[in-house]
Amino acid sequence: MDGYPKLMHTALDTTDARGLAEFYRELLGLRYRPGDEPPSDGADDADWLVLVDSEGKRKLAFQEVSDLPASTWPSAEVPMQLHLDFAVPTVEDLQRHRQRAEDLGGKLLLDRTDEGGEPLYVLADPAGHPFCVLVAPQEC
Repeated sequence: MDGYPKLMHTALDTTDARGLAEFYRELLGLRYRPGDEPPSDGADDADWLVLVDSEGKRKLAFQEVSDLPASTWPSAEVPMQLHLDFAVPTVEDLQRHRQRAEDLGGKLLLDRTDEGGEPLYVLADPAGHPFCVLVAPQEC
């Protein structure tokens, strides 16, 4: 609809922009925006990176900060402030993507696969941002 701002991407603060971008690039099958690819010489001082989908649409951005206390969720000491939800079609996919996230450096925070309704995992990315992977209809 014209006249409204459009969501460009969701930006996540992190103390390691490249490391967190790599986590989500691998987990979600995204790619870097042209110009944000890792340098071939290994010298990387990127403090802002953007990931795009296969059509080049922005999905996530990563902003490097000097200090970032990790969320203590479910405790409220350091709240989530923001979290991402990712849908998968089956419980088998849910389990596979949990393992992939952990293999990439994520940490399991909550396993809600034995409860009725929406089976889900709450995980933390390497910077401590909580995110959910859940079984949901594909039209989400």
